Amino acid sequence: MNKKWAVKRITVNLASNEASKLEKYCDQTGRAATDVIRELIRALPMTRPE
Repeated sequence: MNKKWAVKRITVNLASNEASKLEKYCDQTGRAATDVIRELIRALPMTRPE
């Protein structure tokens, strides 16, 4: 199955402790930071507009 992505590149500024925590998590899980961040964004709760 071939997925086509509509890509939007963003830059995220992280404090050094945040960047370190992300890097350690990626090292422990063997996952790329992009994948981890994408998964966290997908898990954000969405509310319906009123």
